[in-house]
Amino acid sequence: MLKTLEEKKEREPIPPLKPKPYYRPIGKEMDVFEHAYQNKIPFLLKGPTGTGKSRFIEFMAHKLGKTLITVSCHEETSSTDLIGRYIIKGAETVWLDGPLTIAVKTGAILYLDEIAEARPDIIVAIHSLTDHRRELFIDKLGQTIKAHGDFMLVASFNPGYQRGFKELKPSTRQRFVAVTFNYPKAKAETEILINETEILSADAKKLVNIANKIRNLTELGLAETVSTRLLVDAAKLIRTGLPKRLAVHVAVVEPLTDDEEVINALNDLCDLMI
Repeated sequence: MLKTLEEKKEREPIPPLKPKPYYRPIGKEMDVFEHAYQNKIPFLLKGPTGTGKSRFIEFMAHKLGKTLITVSCHEETSSTDLIGRYIIKGAETVWLDGPLTIAVKTGAILYLDEIAEARPDIIVAIHSLTDHRRELFIDKLGQTIKAHGDFMLVASFNPGYQRGFKELKPSTRQRFVAVTFNYPKAKAETEILINETEILSADAKKLVNIANKIRNLTELGLAETVSTRLLVDAAKLIRTGLPKRLAVHVAVVEPLTDDEEVINALNDLCDLMI
């Protein structure tokens, strides 16, 4: 006997709620985000990789009870990827909304991670969404869509990494409320490692000390320095039984550089500190 759609839905298990992401506030960034959301102002996160920008957005979306749509931008990311495109479906040509269009229509939070990496036409596409108009023009459909009242545009970029060849223009930056993220102070970073991995407090402190030591070694010329993300990876390896020095070598030192001399120097330094 066939069941009705309603009966089938009643028997389907309810999917479990996603666990609340852990986030340790560093300043007033949560208050700023909530006020930006209430006032429908786009939000820009600036800072080095691995400082918690993406985790913060996940946390705030969960806190506000909003759907989060994340797009990791790169040099091939175009406005078509965001807005949508025509696709062949069977014998028909149909329009498929992209993540930006979906977010605009449904009132989701759209997070453009590393927006400066994307092609310039992305910036053009979002301009009308970042001012009083709050609308999206879809050229291929000849339609203009007003953003849902709950829609919010969030973007991030790394000014230090992109300086010199990829920067956001002032005309774009000034459309956002901006907050700078940096590496947490030692006490806060230690708390983050303990909460993320359940590592022993003494080991967490040693990892943070190693990170701060390397961060101050500007003479090594590292393109990126030790992020909190790398420390979390090292802490997870230690927590599951990998020898501490080996964990630091593979999770902290090796991802930073391919220069053999620098790797050896950093390994020697880390071995003395853990």
